[in-house]
Amino acid sequence: ESFSVTMQTPGNEVELVTGLLVGEGIIRRDDVPRIQEIHKTGDYISHVNVDIPGLDMAKIINKRSLLSAAACGICGTRELEMIQGEKLDNQSKALSSSVLALFNEMSLGQTAFMESGGSHAASLFSLEGQMLTLKEDVGRHNAVDKVVGDLVIQGTLDQAHFLVVSGRISYEIVAKCFKARTPVLAAVSAPSSLAVDFAKELGITLLAFCRENRFTIYSHPQRIID
Repeated sequence: ESFSVTMQTPGNEVELVTGLLVGEGIIRRDDVPRIQEIHKTGDYISHVNVDIPGLDMAKIINKRSLLSAAACGICGTRELEMIQGEKLDNQSKALSSSVLALFNEMSLGQTAFMESGGSHAASLFSLEGQMLTLKEDVGRHNAVDKVVGDLVIQGTLDQAHFLVVSGRISYEIVAKCFKARTPVLAAVSAPSSLAVDFAKELGITLLAFCRENRFTIYSHPQRIID
């Protein structure tokens, strides 16, 4: 069954597929999907077939249309549903100065952005500020899926404490952060009001406008200390 057609910057297709499946709640964050076949068109991967035993595809297909646009992940979803799951209760604390340092480190690795000025980045960091992975893509949601998928494949997603993104924060990026069980989400730009509401509800510390040595905390500020 065809699940989704996704427009993306070529590269890291297996990580993208893995992260997308976690973000959609189709597999758990500690599952690694069995990649059955990878098809190429020229130099690039065009199809990835995944085997997930026991999955009822009829229920999945009914919830998502077949086109997932890179610019807006929610555009591919038929209905907006409340995310089910236990609220994040991780109370580990980080210094406010260390949050801004994460963006400086991520910017050094944004080679596609340096060359084009037109790509997004996402990165996952440990509580101690160690960069665990960084990926770039033309789509904000794709970049997040790629970093989550990368750590799922590596088996190190439980080490992630910060999800740092280069663009604005939508509802779906909050949802992906929650499915990855990452307690702090930080962005260069603005959050939508729906993203703020969901971050409050799901126990995520949401930081936005992280630039020029300052940021705004929209939810669960107890995890960030001076």
